Amino acid sequence: MDKNTFTGLFLIMIVLAGSFYFFKPSEAEMKKERERISLDSASKAGVKHSPAALAENAPAPQLDSAALKGPFGTSISGTATTSVLENEALKLTFTNKGGKIKAVEVKGEKTYLDKPVVLFDGDENIFGLTLNVGGKLVKTNDLYFTATKTANAMVMRANYSADKYIEFVYDLQPKSHNVGFNINLKGMNQVIQRDSITLDWETVLLQQEKSLKNEQQYSAPYYKYVEKNPDHLSIAKDETESLAKAKIEWIAFKQHFFSAVLIPADPFNKVNLAVRILTEPGHVKGYAAKVNLPFNQLDAQNYKMKFYFGTNQFKVLKAQGQEIEKLVEMGYWPLKYINRFVVLPVFNFLESFGWNYGLIILVLTIALKVVLSPLTYKSYISMAKMRILKPEMDEIKAKVGEDNATLLQQEYLKLYKQVGVNPLGGCLPMLLQLPIVMAFFFFFPNLFELRGQSFLWMHDLSTYDDFIKFGFTIPFIGDHLSLMCVLMTISTLIYTYFNNQVSGATGQMKYIGYIMPVVFLGVLNSYPAGLNYYYFLANMLTFGQQFLIKSMVNDEKIHNILKENKKKPEEQKKKSKFQTRLDDYMRQQQQVKTQEKKNK
Repeated sequence: MDKNTFTGLFLIMIVLAGSFYFFKPSEAEMKKERERISLDSASKAGVKHSPAALAENAPAPQLDSAALKGPFGTSISGTATTSVLENEALKLTFTNKGGKIKAVEVKGEKTYLDKPVVLFDGDENIFGLTLNVGGKLVKTNDLYFTATKTANAMVMRANYSADKYIEFVYDLQPKSHNVGFNINLKGMNQVIQRDSITLDWETVLLQQEKSLKNEQQYSAPYYKYVEKNPDHLSIAKDETESLAKAKIEWIAFKQHFFSAVLIPADPFNKVNLAVRILTEPGHVKGYAAKVNLPFNQLDAQNYKMKFYFGTNQFKVLKAQGQEIEKLVEMGYWPLKYINRFVVLPVFNFLESFGWNYGLIILVLTIALKVVLSPLTYKSYISMAKMRILKPEMDEIKAKVGEDNATLLQQEYLKLYKQVGVNPLGGCLPMLLQLPIVMAFFFFFPNLFELRGQSFLWMHDLSTYDDFIKFGFTIPFIGDHLSLMCVLMTISTLIYTYFNNQVSGATGQMKYIGYIMPVVFLGVLNSYPAGLNYYYFLANMLTFGQQFLIKSMVNDEKIHNILKENKKKPEEQKKKSKFQTRLDDYMRQQQQVKTQEKKNK
């Protein structure tokens, strides 16, 4: 890449950055468009845009004496009251309106603002049945229940008549994140019409983490069909999906580091699941689930379920069974297997020593580099051989000329064969290490254990360290600069420089290596400090390994070995797989040339 080309690319980058900055729509325009899209998507998904706002503006229903004496007469009006059921892990706030859980607090956890973690709260959260009674739809979310509290349970009952009622029973055992939930329809089998009823569950996720954008990126409603792997709706756009391919074992309203999971004793037959991205400050996403429950008019109906409210810590979710631990994204194949069966067990082992998590990441990185050191050594030796051969390759280029690329390549291949060098030998070990590097890209952002853990100047390893806050947004960078990301970028540039010295890279390949770290600066600037810390350590340790190998390896000795290989008869040379393929390639080329001569 010459000076003019580099200058042209640099100017193009400036023009693009300037166009993004000067021609971007105003904040008011963007907000208006987001609200329009949100309203349209919510309407299509069947999800209410703001139930709380609608409830505040709706006129109070006018009740007559006949309605009060009719079905659910004692439950269609009342005063909303709350009651609390809690243990060492959870604090559940119930409301008698709807007989539902109004708010869930996960004890022992704090938000980025050092406030208690509340998964959901307020009238925007809906949970209840939709019943067809006498040709009319009745929503239990609008009824006023009678609450009865015991030591570990909360019983909510809405009376249809003296001997007919709807009962919700919530059970919270000590130290548990699970909440038992039973629906009892006493005497309602001859009242409710049709062969199914609907369980409605809607909620608005509240922001818990520092970056709302990142939290939205890792939040989605999940579900699991029987005997299939869990799946989820879109994380980037509004979406509605009807789940009816098979029975559903569970549905989960997953947030980045916390989840609410509904697990039925008998799998659901059909669920309509929806997600919408919210624009209101402090709100992450809106979820809605409509669960079809079979109803038999011949017998009394009872539905047993349970909730899980808690953290997305892998070992905690795994203890729940039914593959709920797969809410923690470990990456694509084969990355998820590397993370789940290699990286995570080693991390948990190091965690058992009670060390600071910054030290754990350091030891984990050292252990990984030690395991991969044979590949690093082979890569260095291969690149050193190519560097030593460069003068001979330059002579071949001068002799053959650059115009005949095919002949030039053939002469290069002959040289590689003579000295016993695999030109890909330096790349293959690096490619074998690439899945490990990519696996950590998924591992650290989803690792609950790093949440709230500090190290050096980094207050929370699960999010970015905004060492410099701009107060405005810079295209490609954002509104802050992460010091650990900057250090990672600098270390990558240094590593690239020394790697070019080892490999003898020239031309465009030499400059491409310097462009990628700058690109990663923009990409990883908002990623967790723990991830950038790992990449920084990996770069420095790799540089240290190469420095040590360089002090141990004598270029002159390698050169002599190559000369000796060149002198050996062909039959004495031990052929590698590459050399075998090389011979086959050269024979094919020779056959092509012979055929071309015959055709002439």
